[in-house]
Amino acid sequence: MPISATAPPASPAPALLDHTVAKVTARLLPFLLLMYVLAFLDRANIGFAKKAFQVDTGLSDAAFALGAGIFFIGYALFEIPSNLIMHRVGARAWMCRIMVTWGLISAAMAFAHTETAFYWLRFLLGVAEAGFFPGVILYLTYWIPAHARGRAMGLFYFGAPIAFIFGSPLSGLLLDLHGAGGFAGWQWMFLVEGLLASVVGVWAFWYLDNRPNDATWLTLEEKAALNGAIGAEEASKHAHGPKSVLAALSNPKLLYLCAIYFLIQMSVYGVVFYLPTQVAGLLGQKVGFTVGLVTAIPWVCALAAAYFIPRYSDRTGERRVPAALTLAVSGIGIAVSVATPSPFISLLALCVAAAGFIAVQPLFWTFPTGYLAGAAAAGGIALVNSLGALGGFVAPNVKTWAEGAFASGAAGLYLLAATTVLGALLFLGLKAMGLSEPERITASPDALRAPRAVSPQHQP
Repeated sequence: MPISATAPPASPAPALLDHTVAKVTARLLPFLLLMYVLAFLDRANIGFAKKAFQVDTGLSDAAFALGAGIFFIGYALFEIPSNLIMHRVGARAWMCRIMVTWGLISAAMAFAHTETAFYWLRFLLGVAEAGFFPGVILYLTYWIPAHARGRAMGLFYFGAPIAFIFGSPLSGLLLDLHGAGGFAGWQWMFLVEGLLASVVGVWAFWYLDNRPNDATWLTLEEKAALNGAIGAEEASKHAHGPKSVLAALSNPKLLYLCAIYFLIQMSVYGVVFYLPTQVAGLLGQKVGFTVGLVTAIPWVCALAAAYFIPRYSDRTGERRVPAALTLAVSGIGIAVSVATPSPFISLLALCVAAAGFIAVQPLFWTFPTGYLAGAAAAGGIALVNSLGALGGFVAPNVKTWAEGAFASGAAGLYLLAATTVLGALLFLGLKAMGLSEPERITASPDALRAPRAVSPQHQP
């Protein structure tokens, strides 16, 4: 809408803050997105290797499910200490460490020829990657004010869809290299995708800045606007939320959020680990380049949803109801994908499911990041993610159990559809728990005069 000549001028603080947030987003989000693409690819590429890997190693379906899920045990155990270390030493060094070690371990999966080696490497991969995701969520709270965080996290969540849009054909293409250089296709896949993560990890050390005050690419005024807005939010969260790590870890509101995220992750990994083989069954083909291309389709839909839904949420200020509806639709999509005899409708339902459980997560993270501050945020965010990660362990094993208990290949996904809808209902209870949508807080005039010189170790 055009502004009339008689309209009062806009406040300089919000205008400067919006400009600075846009600048920060353009600088940091593409690189964080690249990191997440590689993280998600190295975590979930076991789904592409499943059939060929089982043939070469003799792993049973139950052993594969256990190995796929055991990643999340190591991941959950080390989430909190990893995030506390990052809060202390900064993102540059710690993100580099995380990516280099997980890339090397993922590449070592190429030599997992026994059941024991498979279990150990999946567990160690979880240990190595622990802290990456909650570390990024925490890192964004240092740079992006709460009112714009849903949109920023939506951009970060492009990582999962992009990992499958481009990673699915890449994984399929590498699988088709079977026999080249004396390696099986699944070995090529683990080697190439793992080593890529290590290379980007080294790059992260030189690219990332720990805090706004460290950023040479921000002006003094931009640093001041960002520090003022985020400092005001931190003060508000300290006044109303838990003050310490221990208080955060036993906080009922945070545990309620853990339950929601656990159910979301059950839906994510209950589908992700088996999506390539499910699509292969629909097409009547083995997992390879063609199946990889078709598997990418649901993630294109997820990419669109992760773009539009968080933007709608930021614009309206509504988080709770859009999140509940998005997750409920995802649960319905999971159920329909196995209920219909039509391959086309099944694929369409998988598109709806993937779009829902990806797009709901940026909305979810606005609640814990809008409630926790300082070290409590570092520990609390890690707790939410670690308990949620256990959903990634439970999902494939529960799916396998349900299929055996009910003698039905569809029973597992029906069960996961039900837990997804339960998660949607829990979203509606957030208001009763006293967890409301974040409000916009801009920098005070005093905060605009000079940036605060605070070291990462002494941030609240």
